[in-house]
Amino acid sequence: MGSRVSVDDSVRVVVVGGGFGGTEAASLLKSRAIPFVLVDVRDAFHHNVAALRAAVESGFAKKTFISYSVTFGDSFRQGKVVGIDPGRQQVLLSDGQELHYSHLILATGSDGPFPGKFNRVIDMESAIQTYEDMVKEMRKCERILVVGGGAAGVEMAAEIKTEYPTKEVTLIHSKIALADAELLDSVRQEVKEILLRKGVRLLLNRSGLAGNSSLVKVCDPARSVATGERVSNVENLTPNQFQKDMVVRTEKGTEVVTDMVVLCTGIKINSSAYAAAFGDKMASNSALKVNKHLQLEGYENIYAIGDCADLKEPKMAYHAGLHANVVVTNIINSLTHKPLKTYEPGSLTFLLSMGRNDGVGQVNGYYVGRLLVTIAKSRDLFVYKSWKMMGQTMPS
Repeated sequence: MGSRVSVDDSVRVVVVGGGFGGTEAASLLKSRAIPFVLVDVRDAFHHNVAALRAAVESGFAKKTFISYSVTFGDSFRQGKVVGIDPGRQQVLLSDGQELHYSHLILATGSDGPFPGKFNRVIDMESAIQTYEDMVKEMRKCERILVVGGGAAGVEMAAEIKTEYPTKEVTLIHSKIALADAELLDSVRQEVKEILLRKGVRLLLNRSGLAGNSSLVKVCDPARSVATGERVSNVENLTPNQFQKDMVVRTEKGTEVVTDMVVLCTGIKINSSAYAAAFGDKMASNSALKVNKHLQLEGYENIYAIGDCADLKEPKMAYHAGLHANVVVTNIINSLTHKPLKTYEPGSLTFLLSMGRNDGVGQVNGYYVGRLLVTIAKSRDLFVYKSWKMMGQTMPS
């Protein structure tokens, strides 16, 4: 981004949340020698883009957690933000501490079901062990059911079938088509074809069958597609654990017998840190309304990035990194009296890893096939980039 910036003692940036956006922002601030504090409830960055593989492949989880303190030293503070006082420019932690800021970056991210998201506040080694425990549970299973056919769901089903090709894997999805709704029809169709080639059984909404009118029951041989809808007893299920002959029911009365249920049922914006202070600045999904400079509406020194920024684009790690670059540039420009940089959501770039040997996606509105996606993402899911950003050596 450039050379170090000389600032006075009044400058202190507080970054709330150490996901992809927050960690990128902290790394950029560190490189420019701008005083900052990164606050997160956990002791390690979680590279959750690779979390699904960590749940099926033993030894992979240790590559997905990276210590904050090793990278940021005294500029990292482990704690839970329970309030923000914009008048006094203070961030309040649950232990009673207050952190003063000249500039505030809100990067609180989102939460969702394990294994796609890790929402327990435990130490890094225990977090890694949680994924290893799921691998052990999965190995016991003959049949696995993935609930949810968005991006996480289809990637999860593909990861399981890639690692354990003899296991029976079924995917239930209540919506019209698989993967993200903003993807090209050709990309979403290829997602379906990849799953079928791998032997995943699909229980889809009828209108999502892409012209396939030959319907069969979910109990038929692999590579089958059947009509389906929402799971009705999801709250009574114990996910991610081996439980032989578990019965999962849909609202239509269809029953699926399985040994494990994996939930990939969407994400929710983490707003608890800022809801009390900025409730009037929140969109219906709890994300924060920002202007073209990614400043919180009504505040020149408060920014929102990543999932908690209300922008018309998919919630992706790639976008969070772009936001971080714009915001750190704008903080520097505000301190050096230069014009602020504008963030404009670009054409959708979305790569789906369908196991380490397959994938599909789109870049700038164009279909991207297996070879390019496998090389770019599927082989290692970008984990090396996070270790490089954090200035640490990835374990083998």
